[in-house]
Amino acid sequence: MRLVCMESTTATTKHAESVAYTNTCFTLVTDELAKGGNLSIIRLLDCIIEHAHAVRASDIHFDPFADSLLVRLRVDGVLQESHRLRIGIHHEVISQLKILSGLRTDEHQTAQDGRFRLLLQNTVSIDVRVSIVPVYYGENAVLRLLSDETEIFTLDKLGFTEANKIKIIAALKKPYGMILATGPTGSGKTTTLYTLVKMLNSKDTSILTIEDPVEYAIEGINQIQVNARTGLTFANGLRSMLRQDPNTIMVGEIRDAETAGLAVNIALTGHLVFSTLHTNDAATTLPRLLDMKVEPYLIASTVNIAIGQRLLRRLCGSCKQEKQLTAAEVSSLDGYVSKELLSVGTTVYTSGSCDHCNGTGYTGRVGIHEVLTMTNAIREAVLKTASATTIRDLAMAGGMTSIVEDGFLKVLSGETTVEEVLRMRYE
Repeated sequence: MRLVCMESTTATTKHAESVAYTNTCFTLVTDELAKGGNLSIIRLLDCIIEHAHAVRASDIHFDPFADSLLVRLRVDGVLQESHRLRIGIHHEVISQLKILSGLRTDEHQTAQDGRFRLLLQNTVSIDVRVSIVPVYYGENAVLRLLSDETEIFTLDKLGFTEANKIKIIAALKKPYGMILATGPTGSGKTTTLYTLVKMLNSKDTSILTIEDPVEYAIEGINQIQVNARTGLTFANGLRSMLRQDPNTIMVGEIRDAETAGLAVNIALTGHLVFSTLHTNDAATTLPRLLDMKVEPYLIASTVNIAIGQRLLRRLCGSCKQEKQLTAAEVSSLDGYVSKELLSVGTTVYTSGSCDHCNGTGYTGRVGIHEVLTMTNAIREAVLKTASATTIRDLAMAGGMTSIVEDGFLKVLSGETTVEEVLRMRYE
């Protein structure tokens, strides 16, 4: 009993410290803004980035309008307004970001990309990717925050069910073939690939990646950064990588027919290849490769699994509340979730509001997935260039759990809400 109390006290203390840190960071920004003409742009940007890090933001948006510079933070995939700066400091903010990122300060009519590193509290190192583009009221900037204090993910932490983990581990044990992660931008595909690659990382294995950009450095793995200015594209990089004697190759994204053809042929010649595609679901992955002029027999021979995924906001454990599934919610999910799981009056959970989650009702995100395994029936369908609908039906008949049903299972377990599943469904 004493151990439980000690753990509870520790958690409460950490929670109080986190809330105090977030409030302090917010106050630092407002205090700097209160200085008016005497504020320091460098200090202001440091405080904004530190506040964004404190609230677990992945991106910071600086959007200029006629009378203000709007600062918004993307927290758990949702943008929320943080501060409104006076438009008079817009040019100084953008210029300082360009200086930090090594960009041209005299260029205002073209898009520019850069990055810089920032040390917070002399302990946390933040890698900041900067994108600046010209818009109607000048130039805007979007900052992507990549902390060195990244969580060490596992398949469990990413939200994979036991059945899906078994499929993935079986695919990882194969000496060659392709493992594809699919979904829209921001659905966690790269994190999934990093997690899988780390599972294979050992001293007796050579792993190469080619990415745009390299988001996190992984010890023991050689990572190549795409550089269009020097001609180092995904396709050219793949050709060079074959001469590096790799066992496993990760391609950040298959964007065109040339990269697709190379990746498939590399997988066919005895290499395990990981990559991502932008498709709506796992079943659409195979017809998408056909659209990229990959021969059906090559797809059938090389693709091991396709993982379709999304990220949903995770309910705050401190304020989530029980509720009963309504008839309207059952109707919205009917046809996507099995009737055995759907029933009016079933106990689920909804979001509340507390200081732990900054009043949003959510803290962090959880992945929902569908894992399509290449069965003989699906291979035959691919050889016949069947539609995504046909492939999906065959996958479901073979035991695949749909992404919506996986989401609803996480609703039943209290990890997320029906609203989040429906939001994902209508995206």
